[in-house]
Amino acid sequence: MKNEENILQQRNIKPTAMRLLVVEKLLKQQYAISHKELAEQFENADNVTLFRTLKTFLEHKLIHTIEDGTGVAKYALCQSGCSCKPSEQHTHFHCSQCQRTFCLTDTEIPNINIPLNFKLEGINLVLKGRCDRCN
Repeated sequence: MKNEENILQQRNIKPTAMRLLVVEKLLKQQYAISHKELAEQFENADNVTLFRTLKTFLEHKLIHTIEDGTGVAKYALCQSGCSCKPSEQHTHFHCSQCQRTFCLTDTEIPNINIPLNFKLEGINLVLKGRCDRCN
């Protein structure tokens, strides 16, 4: 778990047993995961502790939230060095077949001009279709 400890320390997060387990799980994930799905992975985990862990990870920009239109927030690891600014956002893909949501970090979000008196605080671009596994 040295790698997991290093990841937490890089974001100034104190390593605890739950935090290490959650980072380990997120590193193995190939798609975003919900709080409920994470809780199912840890049989004896306290839901409040898991929720606080996710909240801490969000505050320290270790993970980001994905709202894919299903009504359930999903979480995925941020790339190293990410500070979750709008300029660092990426596209997500939600599979209508398996219901998984993927980060498409190599797909750029197109530049969108907004009125001068508007302030951009975030971008949520979710593409929908079938993933390579379901296609």
